[in-house]
Amino acid sequence: MSKLLGVPLKKPSEVDIVKPLNNLIQSTYNGATADEKAKYAESVNEFSKQRNTAIWKFFEKYEASLEVVYAYYDQICALETKISVSELQIPFKWKDAFDKGTIFGGKISLTHTSLMYEKVCVLFNIAALQSNVAASQALDTDEGLKLAIKLLQQSAGIFQYLKGATPAALPSEPTPDLSQDTLVVLQALMVAQAQEVFILKAIKDNMKDQIIAKLCCQGEEFYADVLRAMQKESVRSLWEKEWIPTVAGKQAGFHALTQLYQSLVCRSAKKIGEEIARLRNAIELFKAAQSRGGNETYLDEYFSRAKRNLAESTKDNEFIYNEMIPEQSTLASPGKAQLAKPLPIPVPLAGNFKDIFTNLVPVELHRALTASDMRKNEIVNGEIMKLRESTQTLNAVLASLNLPAAVETTDGNNGLPPSLKEKAHEVRQKGGIENVQTLLKDLPELLSRNREILDETERLLDEERDSDNQLRAQFKERWTRISSDKLTEMFRTNAKKYREVITNAIEADKVVRQKFEANQKGIQLLSLSPEQIQQSLPSASGSVDPNCSSVQRLKHLMEAVETIKAERDAVESELKSATFNMKDEFLLALQKDGAIDEPALSLARIGQVINPLQQQVKESIERQQSLVADIQSAHGDFVSETGNCGSSRDKLYQELASAYDSYVELSGNLQEGTKFYNDLTQLLVVFQNKISDFVFARKTEKEELLKDLTTESSRQACPATPALPSHYASTSGSGSDIPSTPGGGAPNVPAAAAAAAPSAIPYPAQVQGMPVPYGATPGVPYPAYVPAPMPQSFNPYATLPYPGNYQYPGYPQGPAPGHYGTYPGTYAQQQGGYPNQQKPPGW
Repeated sequence: MSKLLGVPLKKPSEVDIVKPLNNLIQSTYNGATADEKAKYAESVNEFSKQRNTAIWKFFEKYEASLEVVYAYYDQICALETKISVSELQIPFKWKDAFDKGTIFGGKISLTHTSLMYEKVCVLFNIAALQSNVAASQALDTDEGLKLAIKLLQQSAGIFQYLKGATPAALPSEPTPDLSQDTLVVLQALMVAQAQEVFILKAIKDNMKDQIIAKLCCQGEEFYADVLRAMQKESVRSLWEKEWIPTVAGKQAGFHALTQLYQSLVCRSAKKIGEEIARLRNAIELFKAAQSRGGNETYLDEYFSRAKRNLAESTKDNEFIYNEMIPEQSTLASPGKAQLAKPLPIPVPLAGNFKDIFTNLVPVELHRALTASDMRKNEIVNGEIMKLRESTQTLNAVLASLNLPAAVETTDGNNGLPPSLKEKAHEVRQKGGIENVQTLLKDLPELLSRNREILDETERLLDEERDSDNQLRAQFKERWTRISSDKLTEMFRTNAKKYREVITNAIEADKVVRQKFEANQKGIQLLSLSPEQIQQSLPSASGSVDPNCSSVQRLKHLMEAVETIKAERDAVESELKSATFNMKDEFLLALQKDGAIDEPALSLARIGQVINPLQQQVKESIERQQSLVADIQSAHGDFVSETGNCGSSRDKLYQELASAYDSYVELSGNLQEGTKFYNDLTQLLVVFQNKISDFVFARKTEKEELLKDLTTESSRQACPATPALPSHYASTSGSGSDIPSTPGGGAPNVPAAAAAAAPSAIPYPAQVQGMPVPYGATPGVPYPAYVPAPMPQSFNPYATLPYPGNYQYPGYPQGPAPGHYGTYPGTYAQQQGGYPNQQKPPGW
């Protein structure tokens, strides 16, 4: 038997996968701790090393190399479930496996920013390596035969899988080695070669002649199919020069073996006439096999056996049996027995596969957990906002009534009420008015920093789009890659959302500044020492009798106010700390149903945890309504009994109480605002990194496409020589003896001369000179291969390498509940919240 054919390998290029993959994981798992981020980075580095090892292991064509490349493929499959594949912007570049330079045209390489493209190319090389390892086996041993059979069938299964996977991974035209027609040939070739090895094992195991004849008949049909498919217009220029002769020789050779072994069946049944007819046909086929394959010793052992058997049987028939020799066309087929078939891709491929990214959860689970957490935070923050708004309303009522200062014991015209002393002390402890002024001064700088990052990000997108549009206008329909507008639609949407966030934050800053200016005088006074505050107080009109019934009632109500505020602080703390782990429940749903109904599952669990606290919030707000009514009634009695209806000192006390409430609110607002801007910076930096990865990947893709178009232009044939003008034509019969033709065409040449002239079309493009399956009907064209139709729901853009459906819900995401829930208008709506951090380098 002749040597098995090994498929050539695609040539990879090294690429940086660390930075883009780290950026994507950081963006997806933005709530990870520092230790988790360190583990993710370590896993990414290990994955990069694994790729660099695997892509060059392909070229070490040994059985030991298979486990290394299997493990890399398994890791890609595992990673696909844990990240949003369409967002991974890595420009993977692979060369065509059958590239012979530029003479044959076509794309010699392709760069595509898709992990699915990497997966397809790795799978192709695995199948190619399997075929090469199978071809290197010693086929005279059982171990070699068994391994070759296994590898060839697995290789066929991979090529079969790639026929459907390649269009899904590549919305653009693939390199020739990944075209449908090429994959059809390679799958058929692997099956044919696997059947060939089955035949060798059957012969080695001395199986029955009838069985071997059927196996050989099927093998002949397989190689006939391969030979026809290899000569299609779209692929016939790809193959190594010895492939087609080898396949043609094997097709004729297995036809010969079919007749030889069926003749042995006839000999055993004493059908001498049929035996002789089959042997004669076998000898003719062996000669054809050696001639077509260019190997004079191909199947020589079986050829010699056929000639010996024919001589013996012819002699016996002439002297003993005298049977009629039937016509070859009347001989029945021995039947077919197919043992070789494509094997499905096992999961996992590697026997000892270990997932590097064990710390990452499936991306669907992560999205469900993120959505559940956001849903819980939305409900919790809503309840906290209700409590805080009610408390602010209560404080405003008390401040307007000068409570509790009006009913506190004073020292005649001197001294501050104890409540105001405590408030002034707290203001000084928090830094006084200087702290608020510093925070207000920092806001414009923080805002400017975020604006600049977003402006630069949008500039990158605009430049990439303009470059793409310019080249599309230049090359028109030849510029085949997907337009930037389609790929960046979600990027643009997210940039617009970030712009809206910044615009709303600017409005919130204005509200905060206006509130500060309205209460600046009172805050400044509270920031002074007690002695300075005392000096600023106007004279008191009189003291309050502490034993007055209305005073006692108001003091009792003030105690109720403090109680309800303490209760609200406790409820708010419980709301913030309310947690529940939905991971196990989501995993169970994913395993059971293949999908996660996050809203239904989350709301059921949230109800169990939050409902009791929601009831407490509701009761607290209802209690406040009756409490405010009692306070207003008691204050009216107090004014009637004491005559304290609004002295200048009382009015100042009211201003100071309002200033204190505003100071507390402003301090919280400004701290949350600073925190908001700092973390927005981090979100924008991650967003900018993703855009940078996208732009770099598109630039690499653009350069490769430009290179292909330039190479294609250089290959274009020279235009036809223009016809000579009529006034240059010879009229006297002298000069050139070759007549010209109208329109500059070729001169008329006699048919005999044309037939004798050698063809200008080189082999193997010369269809007339290509071998056809031995015994095929002349002139009957082989039907073109029609791939199986894709499902109606198939969408080639569903796996675009660029973001098509990624969402950034609720920018910026997820603070601890209520961190800046009272920030006017904007921060509370954005639900933001970020850890305090230093400015990035360079700011």
